[in-house]
Amino acid sequence: MPNQNASKTRYRSVVLVLLTIVYGFNFIDRQIVGILAPFIQKDLGLTNTQLGLLIGLLFATLYTCVAIPIAWLADRYSRVNILSIALATWSGFTALTGLATNFVQIGFARMGVGIGEAGGSPPSHSIISDLYAKEERAGALGIYSIGIPLGIMSAYFATAALIGTDAENVDWRRIFVFLGLTGIALAIVVRLVLREPTRGAMEFGDDKEMIKPPFIESLKVLLKIPSWWFMAFGIAFGSFVSYAFSGFQTKYLVLLDPDFSFKTIVIALGIINGTTYAGGTYLGAKLADKWGSKNIRAYGWVPAIAIGIALPLGIATLWVPTVWLHLGCATVLLFFLGMYLGPSFAIAQTLAPINMRAMSTALFFFILNMIALGGGPTFAGWLTDVFEADYSKFESIRYSMSVTCLMFIPSVLCFLVVSRKLPKDWEEADRRNQNMAK
Repeated sequence: MPNQNASKTRYRSVVLVLLTIVYGFNFIDRQIVGILAPFIQKDLGLTNTQLGLLIGLLFATLYTCVAIPIAWLADRYSRVNILSIALATWSGFTALTGLATNFVQIGFARMGVGIGEAGGSPPSHSIISDLYAKEERAGALGIYSIGIPLGIMSAYFATAALIGTDAENVDWRRIFVFLGLTGIALAIVVRLVLREPTRGAMEFGDDKEMIKPPFIESLKVLLKIPSWWFMAFGIAFGSFVSYAFSGFQTKYLVLLDPDFSFKTIVIALGIINGTTYAGGTYLGAKLADKWGSKNIRAYGWVPAIAIGIALPLGIATLWVPTVWLHLGCATVLLFFLGMYLGPSFAIAQTLAPINMRAMSTALFFFILNMIALGGGPTFAGWLTDVFEADYSKFESIRYSMSVTCLMFIPSVLCFLVVSRKLPKDWEEADRRNQNMAK
């Protein structure tokens, strides 16, 4: 029995690492457009609004809408198959992005990436929840969330490695093709290594069968949980700012100091994301699990405190006079921006009916990405164009991003409501899920 338990522990660790890598590829393909924005914009003649649409709304619309039917499938059929097909799909469209010659073509390619990425997180969250009990779920999902900073870091490093010696004429197309083909190879590994886990194994064990209530009945239950809703809007408003920064940060730094080495900027941002953002993500998840074992309200308090600290830091990054000071402020900012991910993901999985876990992720990602991914870069790009009527290109981005940072305020308020509503909702979820065993 000890050997069997050790084998299960090793296997679930392998699964978690592999799913984290896949999530990282999700963000490599998403982040790379923002990193290469100055070169794509110049090559294709895009306006700031078009660039914002490319990074935000065009991608997010397909991503969020398609995620719901894919999640419905993931709650009923093989999550491993769905995940591997999704990874191959978004990687293929990433490669096609490098072949685009105008806004329409690159827009359709990014929409294709969004369709594929819609099948990434819902099945992954569901798989992790069937391998880790609720007492350690935030920690596991926090490790999974490290795929975000690791993916962003890898995107920066891949750019630095592939841009060549002439930073004025970057072959952005080659970078997209390389990343796309690498993702397709990873999809094959996922399909060969992962096994489909038993649904509800952490609640019932492998020896009990789960009662499956009708889909509509479970959906109604999910959508009546107050803390689930406020968590979804809390993470959405917080990520609104985060996605806007990702879309326009490199362009802002190029304008802040045109003589500063672009390759140095890319490497520095990669290191920051791979260390402090990843550290904040891990610490936030572990802190929520430890504090939450004594007071369940901690799953709301940790994100509220972290985002509250991020507000002045976000504005400060835009008003310091040098690139290095910006990077210093961004280092601290990213640490706190990572802290709300693990607790939020854990709330989405633990509160959901077991037969709705993939759907819970898809629905809260629908809210998150329509507001944050669809709205953040699009709003920042539009506002930058508005400010350019009266200000320089540099000042326009500075003003638009400073205004965008104010979206941290409703995020903090939502998570404070979560801390009030969560104890009752968590207890009801425990009782509901135990009644599903037979």
